[in-house]
Amino acid sequence: MTPVPTSCLFAAAQCCLSASDPEQKLTLTRASAAAFRAGSLSIPAENGCLDPIESPGRPPCPHLVEPRQLAQRGLGSAEGRAALVHAIAHIEFNAINLAWDAVQRFRGMPEDFYSDWVAVADDEARHFRMLSGRLAELGYRYGDFDAHNGLWEMAVVTADSCLKRMALVPRVLEARGLDVTPGMIRRLRAVGDSASADILEVILSEEVAHVAAGSRWFSWCCAQAGVEPESTFAELLNRHMHGSLRGPFNIEARRDAGFSSAELAHLGTLGA
Repeated sequence: MTPVPTSCLFAAAQCCLSASDPEQKLTLTRASAAAFRAGSLSIPAENGCLDPIESPGRPPCPHLVEPRQLAQRGLGSAEGRAALVHAIAHIEFNAINLAWDAVQRFRGMPEDFYSDWVAVADDEARHFRMLSGRLAELGYRYGDFDAHNGLWEMAVVTADSCLKRMALVPRVLEARGLDVTPGMIRRLRAVGDSASADILEVILSEEVAHVAAGSRWFSWCCAQAGVEPESTFAELLNRHMHGSLRGPFNIEARRDAGFSSAELAHLGTLGA
């Protein structure tokens, strides 16, 4: 196991966040998560100011473009299936960065907050490794297709508030995976790509817990701020999503991930 070059959780998170080589980021993430579980990384008792958000470490490729510029490829070819796997791998790569940014950015939180997001970072790294392996089997590697930067752009928007981060990253952007992944699994199985579909089955089952962590800490932040969670979530959706969130929604998975009946009802009003 690669040693972690620090005994401070926040510094370890920054090392993982800054690593630009994917393999280095995965190795540091695995080592840091193991060190934290073993009690080797301390959480300083500090409530310092939030630092300005910086771009995370990432390799020169994939080239980042606007979502509308991404080529649409069918799943009938190996290239089309690889493009889909690549898109999901890119989401997972960003999710590693998002989890570590939550750890190092939001200070003075309960220890369980850090335990949750270190575990999420570790899971996302494992997901990325699984998807990278599948890309290799299809004859491609991470960086071979263009990608967009939507997840990290939302990290920038929410850098000043843990409440907003928990609402809009895990409970909106990452929760979209709960909605769309079942359809992707069905489409992959329909074209005979069970290997990719099996990986997505694993990811879907584990992403419920990640969104649930967002729900848990969103509620905690609302309690600390003295605001009502359901109306606050609805207001943040209206302010930041600009009507872009549409169904259908995976109601069962979202309920398991901590969405209340009122929140699910509100999502239902957004239309299909």
